[in-house]
Amino acid sequence: CEPYFNFLESTARTMQLPPDMFVQLMEFSQQMCDTLEHLVLTFASNNLLTLDESEPDNMSHFCIGRIELEQLQLSVTAFRYCKPTPYLARINTGAFKRMRWNVKHFNGAKDGDGNPETDYFLCYEDIPNLHTDDDNPDSKTVRMWSIGQWVQLKPDPKTETIFDWLECEVPEGAFDKLLFMGSQEPSSCTATEHLLQLLLSSVISVGNTSGVLRMV
Repeated sequence: CEPYFNFLESTARTMQLPPDMFVQLMEFSQQMCDTLEHLVLTFASNNLLTLDESEPDNMSHFCIGRIELEQLQLSVTAFRYCKPTPYLARINTGAFKRMRWNVKHFNGAKDGDGNPETDYFLCYEDIPNLHTDDDNPDSKTVRMWSIGQWVQLKPDPKTETIFDWLECEVPEGAFDKLLFMGSQEPSSCTATEHLLQLLLSSVISVGNTSGVLRMV
């Protein structure tokens, strides 16, 4: 399905299309994502595959499109997790990821921290509800969604060597929240739109506004 996702996402988001055609392409992309997710979950429920990220042959997520943004000198590849997955495989951070975007800079360029690529995530956290209802135990926490950036902690990015990576079974990182999305889970298409807006705003902040990026 990946080539079809790539076509839908790149066509809708990088070309000047009539609004109704843009909406149709995004709706079709969302339907494909929902159908593929249901299919993978069905296979997992019958023990035909595993969603556990600690297993080397897991299928915890799948690609839902790659976009080349020449005006931003970036490529963005989106991934959908089949179910909410702990942010870190072996440490409980309280955050659960639902989407990941791998953002790469063209021509070996690097971001402000000197990295050629960056990972962003759509996650939720259940936080204490200050306005809890004593008669409703489910109201003690509220689920909040946000988009944030992976910040590598282990191996230490300031001192890492190839040997550190060989000895590190699972990298560890923090979740740096950049945009709060509220208590309702956004669709994959909507979440990607907000991620692209974040990327565009960061480019505008350094004065590069050339090109066209389709947003709704």
